[in-house]
Amino acid sequence: MSEEIQLIGVDVGGTQIKAAAFSETGVMLGNWTRETNDRPTQNIPGFAETVRGLLAEIAAPRARIGIAAPGLVAKNGRNIAFQPGKMHGIENFDWTDFFNHGHVPVLNDAHAALLGEVWQGAARNCLNAVLLTLGTGVGGAVLSDGKLLKGAIGRAGHLGHVSLTDDEERSIFGMVGSLEAAIGNYNVGRRTEGKFASSLELARAYALGDSVATKLWLQSVRTLSRAIASFINILDPEMVIIGGGIAKSGRLLFEPLEKFLGDLEWRPGGQRVRIVPAELGQWAGAYGAAWNALNVDR
Repeated sequence: MSEEIQLIGVDVGGTQIKAAAFSETGVMLGNWTRETNDRPTQNIPGFAETVRGLLAEIAAPRARIGIAAPGLVAKNGRNIAFQPGKMHGIENFDWTDFFNHGHVPVLNDAHAALLGEVWQGAARNCLNAVLLTLGTGVGGAVLSDGKLLKGAIGRAGHLGHVSLTDDEERSIFGMVGSLEAAIGNYNVGRRTEGKFASSLELARAYALGDSVATKLWLQSVRTLSRAIASFINILDPEMVIIGGGIAKSGRLLFEPLEKFLGDLEWRPGGQRVRIVPAELGQWAGAYGAAWNALNVDR
């Protein structure tokens, strides 16, 4: 299979590393998953050794390689410049030097997920799109006039950290009343005073008519609708793509969200923004990393 592999996208996460091989037309030829092996080291970081071993198994010496990883990407596109407290050794780790394989471009993982959805997923043929990933926290990315919005230092797209409520709990970036705190999975226990352990558990109880779950779930979805309506006014997307584990609640999320947006969204001439589920699941970052490898200068 190695002669067929032209592109490899690698999504480096704190728990798992996902790699996938693609043709230049975006057909996935195979995929692989390994535990990250994130550990302190004096030499090569554990996650990098994991990636190198994984790519040796794929055995595609002439393939272009792209990396997706958490954090702010350096201006040169070769490493993560800022990701404090997570992924031992990832800051300033130069993937191009490590592989000695030609230029190995790096993308923020949420940015990569959006580019994957634009290439082969829900946002194909879109020039303006917003991605929200609803999981432990809330990630995001923005495509504007066909270009990934990165900003001055790579912060653009951290949509989970917009301030929407009076809640004094601060997000990991210090924002009070954030979207992440309103709907993220990490604090469901606090938000429900210990009654529910996860967002999916909360959603299922809402589906069964539990009064407490109904109040709390709809409160979270209403806050999400305010955020989305605001992003629509600021960014004017064709669609908003929703991914992440909480999106697996399906109609329990999308039906009330559409209802709330019907009351909030500015729709000139009846024009409404499509709210759609992500299509590529856990492989979106690998798709985006591969697309980036194909489209940047080597």
